[in-house]
Amino acid sequence: MGQAPDSPQEPVGPQGAHGPPSCYRHPGRETGISCTRCERPICPECMISASVGFQCPECVRTGSGTGHGPDANQPRTLAGGTIAADSFLVTKILIGINAAVFVLVLVLGERFVSETELIGYAYNPRLDEVVGVADGEWYRLITAVFLHQEVPHILFNLLGLWFLGRMVEPALGRSRYLAVYLLSGLGGSALAYLLAAPNQPSLGASGAIFGLMGAFAVLARRMNLDMKPVAVILAVSLLLTFTRPDISWEGHIGGLVIGALVTLGLVYAPRKRRALVQYTACAGALLVIVVTVIARTASLT
Repeated sequence: MGQAPDSPQEPVGPQGAHGPPSCYRHPGRETGISCTRCERPICPECMISASVGFQCPECVRTGSGTGHGPDANQPRTLAGGTIAADSFLVTKILIGINAAVFVLVLVLGERFVSETELIGYAYNPRLDEVVGVADGEWYRLITAVFLHQEVPHILFNLLGLWFLGRMVEPALGRSRYLAVYLLSGLGGSALAYLLAAPNQPSLGASGAIFGLMGAFAVLARRMNLDMKPVAVILAVSLLLTFTRPDISWEGHIGGLVIGALVTLGLVYAPRKRRALVQYTACAGALLVIVVTVIARTASLT
């Protein structure tokens, strides 16, 4: 995130008669949220949670907020996280990890894929052994989330991660954003493990990406943004999920549902019990995933 100007700027008005205003610190970023004190339009990256509504960085920095105590003016994200200098650090790291694993796939080949992709329970002639989550290889639920074999696949997923991450990470904060990403990926793996054929392999970050899509939809609703573009994006994504061949729709839906539900808990948690509600939302999602995996494993062994 760039440095805030030394002195407050004049509010930026609407771009047009039919368009929403732009963030006063980031011209061109349309937003429907305004600072509760100076009423300047602010985007998700600039909004700081206050006792009532949101405030801009200048109002918080100059002490014009209404809080009390040593942390009253500490910049916070929509979900209560600390605003960092680099608002997209976790997104960059996740992109780097996915890219690094793809390089390993290119170097190590099919054997590496066979040992890390998501598969329920099957005999692998290449390894000459029974493999899968049901055989105790639970790590596949998470390694598959970072695994890609084809260039178009990884490029499409990383493009989605960059696009969604730049909107979701600043609004949630680093730790909460990472929790949504990982839980969504696990949620997609768990539903694929539950519903797909035991010997059907799957891989890719799509479940986590769909989780960020669900998170973005919840954030857009929380910030009272126009939901029509969000609905169009979701509709097109789901249409492609169910019409294109070789797509794990279970992974997409599992990630979407977990991402949306966890984000609901993060951004709608009451201020006085925010930590408790947020921890409960994440722990509850993880519990559902664990129970799903245990139940499916019991049915296969």
